[in-house]
Amino acid sequence: MGSLISFLLHPSYTLRTRRHDYDDNNVDDLLYHLTLFFAFGIWTVFNRYQSVQNRAKSFKLAKPEAASPNHSGLRITDPHLESHKYVHGLAPPHESPDREYITSFDPSTGLHLGTFLVDSAGEITEKIEKAARAQREWKHSSFADRRRVVRSLKKWLVENQEACVQVACRDTGKTQIDAALGEILTTCSKMEWLIQNGERYLRPESRRNNLMLSYKKSQVYYEPLGVVAGVVSWNYPLHNAWSPILAAIFSGNGIVLKCSEHVIWSTQWFIRAIHECLRACHFDPELVQLVCCLPDQAEALTRSPLIKHITFIGSENVGRLVAKAATEHLTPVTLELGGKDPCIVLPGTDVEKWASTWMRGIFQNAGQNCIGIERMIVHASLYDEVYRILLERSRALRLGSALSADGVGSGVDCGSMISTDRFQSLEDIIQDAAHQGAKVEHGGARIRHPYLENGAYFSPTIVGEVTPEMNIAQRELFAPVAILMPYETIDEAIEIANGTRYGLGASVFGPDRYQCLEVAKALECGMVSVNDFGVFYLNQDLPFGGTKGSGYGRFGGPEGLRSLTNAKAIVVDRWPWLVQTSIPRPLDYPIRSLSQGWDFASGLIAFFYADGWLDSFRGLNKLWNASRR
Repeated sequence: MGSLISFLLHPSYTLRTRRHDYDDNNVDDLLYHLTLFFAFGIWTVFNRYQSVQNRAKSFKLAKPEAASPNHSGLRITDPHLESHKYVHGLAPPHESPDREYITSFDPSTGLHLGTFLVDSAGEITEKIEKAARAQREWKHSSFADRRRVVRSLKKWLVENQEACVQVACRDTGKTQIDAALGEILTTCSKMEWLIQNGERYLRPESRRNNLMLSYKKSQVYYEPLGVVAGVVSWNYPLHNAWSPILAAIFSGNGIVLKCSEHVIWSTQWFIRAIHECLRACHFDPELVQLVCCLPDQAEALTRSPLIKHITFIGSENVGRLVAKAATEHLTPVTLELGGKDPCIVLPGTDVEKWASTWMRGIFQNAGQNCIGIERMIVHASLYDEVYRILLERSRALRLGSALSADGVGSGVDCGSMISTDRFQSLEDIIQDAAHQGAKVEHGGARIRHPYLENGAYFSPTIVGEVTPEMNIAQRELFAPVAILMPYETIDEAIEIANGTRYGLGASVFGPDRYQCLEVAKALECGMVSVNDFGVFYLNQDLPFGGTKGSGYGRFGGPEGLRSLTNAKAIVVDRWPWLVQTSIPRPLDYPIRSLSQGWDFASGLIAFFYADGWLDSFRGLNKLWNASRR
């Protein structure tokens, strides 16, 4: 063993010793060291080349002026998407009377951000065709090329995170912390996962063969579909746009993104960053297209024969329309339609320990979070304490704009909602619950901010003593409102949690990890965090999606990545020079003898699949006799 190790470490010296050759001028020594020198040089050059090829490319993109905290401009009273029709100065200078427009504004201040022309059906089709042309070249890109694009985007995002956060805050009214966690952190997690693991799940995969096909080699190839579509919601404009784009281009596709009409101002800037990145990496930026339209025009995208897959994030009603439109060309769809996520608090839980986690789960992004906690299902022994803590802490929350020039943003816990459109329905459902016996001691209504009178603010609200049959316990609120529901037994808690038509995410808190796990297994949903909130989304190796009214399909992890490909099975001969498939005489057309053919086929089946070696032997005997006739 010692000689072997010595040879591996210094073969020249070992060989010389074996030959009893101690000549200091031995040529072997010189050749050995020269070989090491050139090998190291070749490795260094190759490693340097690989490093340069894979290194992130830098690019620049100026931050929009309106994203600056000190930006001042026209503030719209009671702003909405059609404010340009009623407020002088909002319409573009060369407005076309036969075209539609969208007014973009900061929902926390009413600040006007821009007025955008809505794409016509013809323009949407043209954008799809542009993506298709770019994809024909992109599909031949290597995984190293794709990693470089993603790595370049990650580098830019981290270096420009403050600008990205401010752009997202300006268009949605959220706070900078909510934007950092929900936009930047999650997107970086997605990109890091793609860089580290994307190729592993998309390269050809060998599959096992049965004994009958042992002479074959079976593989699955994950081929790009072509052009896919993303129809996404407004609550996280950066992440909801970049997430489907990253998955699409890494799997070799082009993509057409239809963002919500509420966030066209920020989304067009985020998409411009991707275009600049593709240019810097010497690829066609037309690979990624952005559609600006209202829901009525979206069918030009969802019914297009060139679209090979649709990822939809949004409301259930719109999701049904998208799924229906996709049936025209049998386009596969992944639907994420929101939820009514429960948080079950088991007996013995340390309430003080987890209160901050619950507050984050309830009020992050002003409650406009598809996996936010909407139902606190609390054991009766802990109910009063949980209600008291959440009520006190919700009363202390400060609302305002993160980018307000008035200085309000420095002390803001919750931002605004995206608009005031749902305020009346939220107030009605909370008042209805109160009339049915629910406890509403604080909030439950819109707020007129003393400094930001044009902002869309809704009071943080805790509704107690809610029962499962109440409307508020069944409908998704998507607002800074949480309901508390007491229970007596674990089975009752599970029944309450499963008692809605939704099934997206859930949380279970308790002192016993194994009991929490058993409860988690009993929940009808796609994802569960134990003693945590929403942590399953930070692990991008996990599939993301729900069941029941929360939709179907997954857009995270290997499942989501592979759903954007055509999984093609290819079977080839393992040893073509030795053995290949041939048709035995008893099975060759035209069949000479039906009885002989039957004996051969039935014997073959019995030999490979009979339950017991004796029956297998009988099948082999039958097979042998049939083949000899």
